[in-house]
Amino acid sequence: MSDRPAETPPPGPHRVQIEYCTQCRWLPRASWLAQELLTTFEAELTELALKPGTGGVFVVRVDGTVVWDRREQGFPEPTAVKRLVRDIVAPGRSLGHSER
Repeated sequence: MSDRPAETPPPGPHRVQIEYCTQCRWLPRASWLAQELLTTFEAELTELALKPGTGGVFVVRVDGTVVWDRREQGFPEPTAVKRLVRDIVAPGRSLGHSER
């Protein structure tokens, strides 16, 4: 038997998808949000995809579950999306100054 503590298993493979409207030219907004999420959750995310869409769509999904839909909630503030993503991929983790 070893005296070493058991290793913590690696986090699950979390995937974020941001679907944005190409007709509305929302790629820059989607790209910026993607950068924010990748920077904040670089260890927790295995993939972040940008999905072109039409009809005014701007939807953020984590592991296939919608966490933000512009049609219902308006355009998100990055902090709001970070909190929702954090609650799924890193529950209990502090977002530091973003949470104030």
